[in-house]
Amino acid sequence: MPEAIQITVGEITLDAELNDSNTAAQILDVLPLTCSFNTWGDEIYFAIPVDADPEDPQETVALNDLGYWPPGQAFCIFYGQTPASVGDEIRPASPVNPIGRVLGDATVLKDVSGVREISLEKV
Repeated sequence: MPEAIQITVGEITLDAELNDSNTAAQILDVLPLTCSFNTWGDEIYFAIPVDADPEDPQETVALNDLGYWPPGQAFCIFYGQTPASVGDEIRPASPVNPIGRVLGDATVLKDVSGVREISLEKV
């Protein structure tokens, strides 16, 4: 059963849900979490204290998807294309574990500027 979380970046708060994967369960165990983040095209990513193996890794994702990137132990929020995208696809740097999705319009993250901190918490 999906678990509700909230993502906050500056003044933007997004409702999201984590799926019932083993990776998502590990992430739930470390919440709440506040840390700095990086962007790569229209992707926010940040290291989290989770060491999960590949689990149903996906080479492309959909708008609003949340993923876990095993090589960087990173939580990823996809709100548009990345530098690796071809055509209309959204492509992570390498395959990610699907862990959930934003329940709304994640493209509002394109308007974030000057903010370098993100928070995740269970609802």
